[in-house]
Amino acid sequence: MHVDINLATQPYQDARRFWFRWGGALLALGLLTLILVYSTLTGWVSARKDRDLIRQRRAQIAARDQEKAQAEALLSRPEHRNTRDRSQFLNDLFQRKAFSWTKVFEDLERVMPPRLHVVSIRPEMGSEAQLNIKLVVAGESRERALDLVRKMEASQRFQQTRIDQERTDPGQAAGDNVQFDISAVYVPEGQGIGKGGAP
Repeated sequence: MHVDINLATQPYQDARRFWFRWGGALLALGLLTLILVYSTLTGWVSARKDRDLIRQRRAQIAARDQEKAQAEALLSRPEHRNTRDRSQFLNDLFQRKAFSWTKVFEDLERVMPPRLHVVSIRPEMGSEAQLNIKLVVAGESRERALDLVRKMEASQRFQQTRIDQERTDPGQAAGDNVQFDISAVYVPEGQGIGKGGAP
């Protein structure tokens, strides 16, 4: 048998070496493509489940909002106004009764800097059932009050602390020549804390 090969027009190519060299790369690329397709499909399925869950939660929230609106409309009717006012009065009374002077003074004692003392303290019920505290403190310098505000903010029991007013009275006894009106939201122990910090 005679095979006529003209190497000038048909150069010899080693196909085995080509596939050995590039076949592994093509196989790795194919596996990577399959992995990417799989992760894309699973991500799409997971995102679809999340979208369904969000849709359900939104429907639940809309149903609760509708129930709340119906209840408020019912309580707003003239024949139920008396019951609503009495309920609100009792709720406010229960929240005031839950206020513990002992706990407030313990929490204040933890954050009170030296040579600064409480002149007066007054609790007030704020919006959303928040317990606001109005403090009047006296001391020898403004730095003491700023230190108190910083310590109250770092505490878990006090939030949104600020100095409302500052008064200087040089005629006062030594150590009480500066007075500060301080406001804060008091968070009793056992209630949710809006920010971290040590007590």
